[in-house]
Amino acid sequence: ITQTDLSRHQFAFLSACETAVGVLSTPDEVIHLAAGLQFAGVKSVVGTLWKVNDSTMQRLVEAFYKNFCGDGTMNSKRAARALHRAVQSLACDTDIPLDQHIVFVHIGI
Repeated sequence: ITQTDLSRHQFAFLSACETAVGVLSTPDEVIHLAAGLQFAGVKSVVGTLWKVNDSTMQRLVEAFYKNFCGDGTMNSKRAARALHRAVQSLACDTDIPLDQHIVFVHIGI
């Protein structure tokens, strides 16, 4: 992936589990999928650090895109703030454990 030119892509949301963490069997390899996409040119990437409950992911994605595309346009510079606001909306729900609030990371601009 890192040798591919993805610079025409502004944003990627990796909703699979553990997309922003390396492999334990190769600790010297620091490139995970999210970082690989950024090194290949994607300006802004959202990934996860560990496993995420499906219903939590669904709620986060809905809240994220509501904030990210609320005015009808996508702008990669809004990704970090959109993720922050989406995570805050999860924090208001006491049924969602803390480890499911803090699993998401943003890499890039």
